[in-house]
Amino acid sequence: MFDLTTRDIKYLSGVGPRRASVLNKELGIYSLHDLLYYFPYKYVDRSRIYYIHEIDGTMPYIQLKGEVLGFETVGEGRQRRLIAHFSDGTGVVDLVWFQGIKYLVGKYKIHREYIVFGKPSVFNGRINIAHPDIDEVSEMKLSSIGLQPYYNTTEKMKRAFLNSHAIEKMMGTVVEQLNEPLPETLSPSILVEHHLMPLSEALVNIHFPANPDALRKAQYRLKFEELFYVQLNILRYARERQQRYRGYIFEKVGDVFNTFYAKNLPFSLTGAQKRVLKEIRKDVGSGKQMNRLLQGDVGSGKTLVALMSMLIALDNGFQACMMAPTEILANQHYGTICELLYGMNIRVELLTGSVKGKKRENILSDLQSGAVKILIGTHAVIEDTVSFSSLGLVVIDEQHRFGVAQRARLWTKNVQPPHVLVMTATPIPRTLAMTLYGDLDVSVIDELPPGRKPVTTIHQYDNRRESLYRSVHKQVEEGRQIYIVYPLIKESEKIDLKNLEEGYLHVCEEFPECKVCKVHGKMKTAEKDEQMRLFVSGEAQIMVATTVIEVGVNVPNASVMIIENAERFGLSQLHQLRGRVGRGADQSYCILVTSYKLAEETRKRLEIMVRTNDGFEIAEADLKLRGPGDLEGTQQSGVAFDLKIADLSRDGQLLQHVRRIAESIIDNDPTGILPDNEILWRQLKALRKTNVNWASIS
Repeated sequence: MFDLTTRDIKYLSGVGPRRASVLNKELGIYSLHDLLYYFPYKYVDRSRIYYIHEIDGTMPYIQLKGEVLGFETVGEGRQRRLIAHFSDGTGVVDLVWFQGIKYLVGKYKIHREYIVFGKPSVFNGRINIAHPDIDEVSEMKLSSIGLQPYYNTTEKMKRAFLNSHAIEKMMGTVVEQLNEPLPETLSPSILVEHHLMPLSEALVNIHFPANPDALRKAQYRLKFEELFYVQLNILRYARERQQRYRGYIFEKVGDVFNTFYAKNLPFSLTGAQKRVLKEIRKDVGSGKQMNRLLQGDVGSGKTLVALMSMLIALDNGFQACMMAPTEILANQHYGTICELLYGMNIRVELLTGSVKGKKRENILSDLQSGAVKILIGTHAVIEDTVSFSSLGLVVIDEQHRFGVAQRARLWTKNVQPPHVLVMTATPIPRTLAMTLYGDLDVSVIDELPPGRKPVTTIHQYDNRRESLYRSVHKQVEEGRQIYIVYPLIKESEKIDLKNLEEGYLHVCEEFPECKVCKVHGKMKTAEKDEQMRLFVSGEAQIMVATTVIEVGVNVPNASVMIIENAERFGLSQLHQLRGRVGRGADQSYCILVTSYKLAEETRKRLEIMVRTNDGFEIAEADLKLRGPGDLEGTQQSGVAFDLKIADLSRDGQLLQHVRRIAESIIDNDPTGILPDNEILWRQLKALRKTNVNWASIS
């Protein structure tokens, strides 16, 4: 058998030790197998001329030969574009330009023959090609290689003469050496039932496609396999966990819960909160270990649901703990929970890195004896020194992802693993949730508590400051508070801080009657806390800040959020910031201030923000615009595996399809003994070994 994983890349003709070292460092390519699985990002077909009637919106780059029938300009201002109607006698396509319109109008002549090269797409039911290359017919040279692959390369690679063409040559050498088919990685029944191309054929056609149809089939086969194993891994792991771990059975809802419900509940629960509590009660009473993800927008009342779940644990003789990603948030949860439980005889303690000495010792010993009923803290609570007398429920508030591996550490805190409830305020699109949190059941709080009005969002250009400040003066006169947020980005930190300082001075001048405070991440903690306190207590009317305030500050009286340079923020981040206002009963406003010059994609982002307050719609749009790698909350942690060819923003339907297939395999073969599936379990085992990141999922 030809085993590519054991063939070192440096022995491939034309590579050698120096280039191999660059490939190792830049792309993580060590073996011929790694190289074969480094896929092109686009293809260019210069081998033939297509007829217009043959093409559709899914094809790669292609060439057409024909003439321009006429030009027209459409739209106004930034939306203005030039359209040329181009025909070869078999149909018409639109050639579209968004820039350089003046220069183009005289350049191409009507009814003269041209060669057009570009990527077709469909807009309003018509095929168009944006910013095509156009050549005179006399300059045309047909290439002999069909669809030519293009590979992503880095600056360091280019310096070592490893450009896209060099990688293409290396691929050609590997493909020539494949004298026999590679061992198949999917079972015969899956290949037949889902009409998938065999592995060797798919790998050859992904690099050197015979034609566009072969390329489509190769891409489908490789995406299918990649997403299928991600889902099989998660689902098998979840099934093993259900079988291996029994959950504590919380049989009753008793005095603690009922007293809280009757006397301390600040307002009646929304329908969504009641529904989620029912789902949680069903889990904790079932004998299975609960692993549930609670999604809800900022301000939807997740903390209250989490607290009521903890009270059910207390009613059944267990302790509960809540983990937050930062000390500020842990402190805030501690404050909120103590306030909600006021007058009830329940001991709640806070454990963070800054709790030291005697105080820490007391908390740790009282946890062990069971005197502390609810512990709130940062990740410090999963350290080995912290032990409970009977931990029954853990709530994880994850502003950023807290992986399966860390969740697993919690399970060692007791004889049986406690029930786990993970809360997130970043609405995660379904496709991403299935992949990041595939081992969790999902509950969603999709209603705001009574009395909350949706925030009105307005997009304003920065040349209209006067009217903006007039409305701010009005809000201040009515006794409201205002946030003004500036971007702070690592690459341009110095300039950004300068902008914030200048903005702060400008605001002080503009609002002499107000106390203005400022907060950014570079300040000392004590200074920052003091400035925050001024705003929270209402002594300061305006807070000038960076995105430090995105997480968790709760000021019901703040009714206006002004975001400067809003074009520099991602959608999820804008949505998180907007969630800081609208926490009281007053109508609140979020004002996105940008310069007049905006890229098309940025304009789309801002339009979505103005149109909707729905976090899920925003997250879906963010996933489509930016791709999963950049999504708030996944960037910091990395999606737990690298997808080489599938794209969660575009392949959502395929992901759901393969998940159903993986589910049926696990249902029909729970112990993994059917001969037809042997190849699947073997491949899954191999993947878990080779790709470090698979381990963090399981």
